[in-house]
Amino acid sequence: MSKENTDSSIDVELEVPDTLSFENQENVEETTETSELDELRQSVAQWEDKFLRTHASFENSKKLLIKDKVAAVAYANESFANDILSVVDSFDSALAMISAIEEDSEVVTKIKEGLELTYAQLTKVLEKNGIKAVECDGEMNPDVHQAIMQVESEEKQPGEIVQVLQKGYTIKERLLRPAMVSTAK
Repeated sequence: MSKENTDSSIDVELEVPDTLSFENQENVEETTETSELDELRQSVAQWEDKFLRTHASFENSKKLLIKDKVAAVAYANESFANDILSVVDSFDSALAMISAIEEDSEVVTKIKEGLELTYAQLTKVLEKNGIKAVECDGEMNPDVHQAIMQVESEEKQPGEIVQVLQKGYTIKERLLRPAMVSTAK
C-alpha cells in the first residue's frame, strides 16, 4: 500500500505542475494573441492612413491636371494669335493711310470699302476665338497698358491716356500684348 500511495502522490505531483503549466500556457497564448491583434490593428490604421493620404494626393493631382488641360486648350492658339496681331496692325495702318487720302475717286473708295470689310471680318474671327482689343479710354491701367511717353495735354488729366500708339490685345482673360500709349503729364 505504501507503494500505491507513493505512486499516487507522484501522480498528483505530476498532475499539478502540468495543470499550472497549461494555465500559464493559455495566459501566454492569450497575451500573445492580444498583442498580435493590437499590432495588426495598428498596422491596419497605418495602412489606412497611408491609403487616405495617397488617395487625397492623387485626387489633388487629378484636379491640377484637369485645370492644366483646360488652360492648355483655352490658350492653345496664343502663339498664333501673337503672330496674327502684326497682320491686324498692318490693316490698321492701311486703313489710316487710305483714310488720309483726300482724293475721292471711285477706285480709292472701293479700296477703302474692301479694306474695311476685310478688317471687320478679321476682327470678328479674332473675337470669335476670344481675342479682343484692350480698351484705351480714360485712366492708364498698368496691367493692360504700357506708357511709352508722357505729353502735355490741356484736355486730359495727368495719368489719362492721350494717344494709342499700338493696340493691345487679350485672349480670354490673359494679356497677349499691352497697349502702347502716351499719357498726359
